[in-house]
Amino acid sequence: MDLEDLRKRFTTLTTAHVADACVRAGLPVRCAPAPMTSVEPGGRLLGRACPARHLGSVDIFLEAFEGAAPGDVLVVDNGGRLDEACVGDLVVREAETAGLTGIVIWGLHRDTADIRAIGLPVFSRGAISTGPLSLRDRPADVLESAPVGDHVVTREDLVLGDDDGVLFVPVADAARLFDIAERIRDTERRQAERIRSGVSLREQVGFAAYLAAHRDNPSLTFREHLRSVGGAIEE
Repeated sequence: MDLEDLRKRFTTLTTAHVADACVRAGLPVRCAPAPMTSVEPGGRLLGRACPARHLGSVDIFLEAFEGAAPGDVLVVDNGGRLDEACVGDLVVREAETAGLTGIVIWGLHRDTADIRAIGLPVFSRGAISTGPLSLRDRPADVLESAPVGDHVVTREDLVLGDDDGVLFVPVADAARLFDIAERIRDTERRQAERIRSGVSLREQVGFAAYLAAHRDNPSLTFREHLRSVGGAIEE
């Protein structure tokens, strides 16, 4: 995987394009639960996951940085907690110094103004004033995987983030998914341009023909019809 090439390609893609590509490729769509938003609106990130499970102290993040590679994204599991922040400005600053390209937090952050000033993309469930409230025992795989919602993120995953949230895809499948995502993007752009020129979306996708075919064959899905005409609305 050429990470720099993928990073360049992602500048013209969205997580929505890549999520649709996962559907088309028959892969699970692994989105971080909503709301998972950027601390700074418009934030974007792409990098290999560097997982860490928060245990109540910043030392686990410092240890993660020791083994991180430039361009990685720190993925923090704090159990989705809404009663404490687990990442503040010092951790973000250290992540930047270590060469990471961003942080994703399954939980909350604090020091919002300082984080925005640093400029490193940080995605979380929101902010709260209080820091960690207790120390927890260390599991054996604390730096090997990080649950985020229903998904378990490992170093074999690529992390993508933008205004629509955060998406995790296998590193091994990333290039293929980007190929599909670019085709979806291009189709949607052509469709949008035709709408602007006066050709409705219903006309473009032959919606009247779909309704007629669906009356004759109720099992026919709109997605199947779209594939037959080269549309890209649902995937």
